[in-house]
Amino acid sequence: MTGHETFWLKKVGMAVGLAVVLMASTAQAADKIRLGVMGGAEEEIAQVVKNVAATKGLDVELVTFSDYVLPNEALENHELDANAFQHKPYLDAQKAAHGYHIIPLGATIVEPIGLYSKKIKSLDALPKPAKIGIPNDPSNGGRALKLLAANGLITVADDKGLTPSLADVQYDPKKIKLIELDAALLPRTLDDLDAAVINTNHALNGGLDPRKDALIQEPRQNNPYGNFIAVREADKDKPALKALVAAYQSPEVAAFLETRFKGAILPAW
Repeated sequence: MTGHETFWLKKVGMAVGLAVVLMASTAQAADKIRLGVMGGAEEEIAQVVKNVAATKGLDVELVTFSDYVLPNEALENHELDANAFQHKPYLDAQKAAHGYHIIPLGATIVEPIGLYSKKIKSLDALPKPAKIGIPNDPSNGGRALKLLAANGLITVADDKGLTPSLADVQYDPKKIKLIELDAALLPRTLDDLDAAVINTNHALNGGLDPRKDALIQEPRQNNPYGNFIAVREADKDKPALKALVAAYQSPEVAAFLETRFKGAILPAW
């Protein structure tokens, strides 16, 4: 082999090597995503998802939030690649209000909402009139009203679907005063209320046990409020995001839910 041929083979080798490095760099960039989750129990679950994803070559960075408003805004603004905290009625309300281009990609968990109290042990002991707190966002507020109606505490208009409002309360035999508050604050207000309808993640964060402390709860089966991983519509076919869904819907996560939460939080897939 001549010196000239050796020189060009080295050049070709360097070019191939550079191409491999660039391809690897691109693959790493494509396989790293930022996932928005709520702090507390849902962050614990997401950490298991992160560990499962890592075994498949997907690097998941968790970004935690303490309220329901910011994760969709961050996703829409490309500050996140996905979030995992919401159900369909909530997303629908957010899209109607803000015009977000966000869609569900894969089911995650279902957390039946419940009514909690530090003052009474059964519905029969609810005073008249009673002060009951409910979440102040339209979807979870409607969810709370549906729970109260299903248990005979109020009656709401039938034509409002999953999102009735206070204006749709038609009959109130207990003379209940319904107080709308930020969902995350409800566990802290139980001392000042007779009861409150609280989302499971906030109940757990507030030291409540949904299996023992809830006076009433939504059914676990056929629950329309199952959570999911949400993404921008333009990104729905990205392999990394599909890999994230697969990591969430894994036997490892299902086993963790059973061991850690023992029925308080269930797989929705």
